[in-house]
Amino acid sequence: MALKRIEYWAEHGMTVVHVVYGPEGCGKSAWLKQSTELLRELGFEVTYINPLHQEFTAYTDMKDLIKQLTEAAAEVFGVAQVRLATLALEFVKEALKRRKRRVAVLVDDAFKAIGIGKAAIYVKGILGLIEYPPADYDAIVTVAATSEGLYRREIGRHRWAYLDAMWNMSKEGFKQLYEHIPGSKPDFEETWRLTGGNPKILGQLYEARWNIEAVLMRIINDKRLKAFISSLLPEERKWLKEAVKDPDTLLMRERIPLMDRLIDLNLIVDTIPERLSHLWIDTPPPEKDLEIGVGKDNAWQAPLYKEAVRRVLGA
Repeated sequence: MALKRIEYWAEHGMTVVHVVYGPEGCGKSAWLKQSTELLRELGFEVTYINPLHQEFTAYTDMKDLIKQLTEAAAEVFGVAQVRLATLALEFVKEALKRRKRRVAVLVDDAFKAIGIGKAAIYVKGILGLIEYPPADYDAIVTVAATSEGLYRREIGRHRWAYLDAMWNMSKEGFKQLYEHIPGSKPDFEETWRLTGGNPKILGQLYEARWNIEAVLMRIINDKRLKAFISSLLPEERKWLKEAVKDPDTLLMRERIPLMDRLIDLNLIVDTIPERLSHLWIDTPPPEKDLEIGVGKDNAWQAPLYKEAVRRVLGA
């Protein structure tokens, strides 16, 4: 279904930039890379750029732009990130100037590279190419992806982009991925309860030889959960314990600041859209499944995230 969305955009074009958000490791990067191949087959000049990891793929005969992308990816870490993000805009602009009729640029994690202050301006820059192109075109596809709730809030304040949600894999799709993993492993239902369909968490468990404690400790350390929870007031700790059981309890006026901090730590996703297919890049999450941490309006990005918080809280 996710690639069908790309096919639709390729056929009908876009009037605004689409910013796709969702949990860390839910499959946004894999989808964008598959979309790059699909758009190439559909006759687009297309590039995929991930400034954060200094990575790009380009399908075009514009050899000078490929050379610039290659040079930027080889530059010192930090400098290259911003330059690659900028070259994504240049790719579209130059392609249109050279009378390319079908152009696509897919940008992954650019907002982390350029910073919160420039994220909305960057999106507006892409939109400007759609609204005021340097030459006529048949179709432009521009997609940016982020897992950062902070950037989603910043971009959502403006009218320069549509925000499209993407969730972890559906149970059926996740089972197909699970069955391809070699060797002995926990049964599928237990694996589902641990991951909630998040392929990144599945990969971490496999790498840790299914040592759940090892993965939990990595989450606790990487997210600095001990420091975070130590900073909370007693009342906030109480609210957090309630949110471990049901993330929707955070959607109260006095608890919004705590919810925002959890979003900024990439632990939860807030104000989940209605489970209508046109609002989601792929299969929506279940209406509510507290076992894997999904509420009606809020959800833990993965069940092991809420378990890590519960562990530090001593709940």
